Amino acid sequence: MLNHRCTLLLVRGLPGSGKSTFVHSIAPLDFAWEEADHYMIDDDGNYKFEPTKLEYAHQCCQENTRNYLLSGTSVGVSNTSTTEKEVESYKKIAEETGANFVSLIVENRNNTESVHGVPDHTMVAMRKRFSVKL
Repeated sequence: MLNHRCTLLLVRGLPGSGKSTFVHSIAPLDFAWEEADHYMIDDDGNYKFEPTKLEYAHQCCQENTRNYLLSGTSVGVSNTSTTEKEVESYKKIAEETGANFVSLIVENRNNTESVHGVPDHTMVAMRKRFSVKL
């Protein structure tokens, strides 16, 4: 069943930009929230990035997003989503479920560092491939 009242809010930005902080600041909204980082938590509740889990984490985010929208719940996704392909995957989910699609980019104007220990060379590569469609 398609539900045109739902919204898929994609919150994008480089590591350390404040995506999760932003999401938590608007948490009182009636949205479900997904992010790949949720699938990088170890048994003790600590974040531990594991590259081998990245594909699985993104698959879970996309599947859960689709399920939320189909059930009539708006959903926000906060991932880096640096490439057009990554953005398009969520836009397609919104189209398939009849949801509104909004992409929001969070800039790192405070020069904060990622709490996830992303190496400098990885950050440089992410900056270079970050796609913005105006």
